[in-house]
Amino acid sequence: MNPIKAKEQLKNFLLEDIGDKDITSQMLFDTNYVGETYVIAKETGVMSGIDIISYVYQIIDRSISVVTYKQDGQIIETGHVVAKIKGSIGNILMGERVVLNVIQRMSGIATLTDRAVQLLNSSHTKISDTRKTTPGLRMFEKYAVTCGGGVNHRYGLYDGIMLKDNHIAMYGSIKKAVDKIRSTVGQMVKVEVETETIDQVKEAVSCGVDIIMFDNQDAASVRQLIQYVPKSIITEASGNITLNNISTYQHSGVDYISLGFITHSPKSLDISMKS
Repeated sequence: MNPIKAKEQLKNFLLEDIGDKDITSQMLFDTNYVGETYVIAKETGVMSGIDIISYVYQIIDRSISVVTYKQDGQIIETGHVVAKIKGSIGNILMGERVVLNVIQRMSGIATLTDRAVQLLNSSHTKISDTRKTTPGLRMFEKYAVTCGGGVNHRYGLYDGIMLKDNHIAMYGSIKKAVDKIRSTVGQMVKVEVETETIDQVKEAVSCGVDIIMFDNQDAASVRQLIQYVPKSIITEASGNITLNNISTYQHSGVDYISLGFITHSPKSLDISMKS
């Protein structure tokens, strides 16, 4: 996670929450009212976003000190102290909600990703995210996936070519679309094609694409389709894969399973701030 980008986005979150001022804290505490507070886990999960605490208070008040006791990717349990924050009480409280909103969501995503990794239990297949992220939170959510043992798919439309069903249908065929792209794009950009049938897989293979996705296929279908793909082409399965059925893909041979729900439907991990 790029700290410069992260801090810039966190500034926006703070401006949204604080507006002109924190009326409550300003009325109760002057800048000389100093104390300390603790960030505490209220349930068990995987930590993600520990540096967010420091980033937020560097923006609000650089005199606030933050000591962290956990690292991203570590298991935190109910009652664990994650960090200690010391300084102006008014300024600490000003940043409390933004800190908690972000690290709770990030840790929820990391926990859910870890759950998917454990259920898949594969030494070969990796869990990947998708672009199904919350607007404004993509960098945080994708980083959280890595804390849970997953890997990142493309970050946006700009860093990888992915031919989906609508691209193919509207352009005419996989071959026509790939030929057009290959005539323009440089060698550093990978081309992925979404497929649903044996014929589409064979067509994608014949075009020499870099990645073939098996879309909305159960584990048995993936095992069948993957037979037509040479080892030189990366494979991915996506669509209708849940925590309930992910274990069936353990021996499918697919290189990656991309899961939208790990970023669009996580339960935030319960973390609080207490004085």
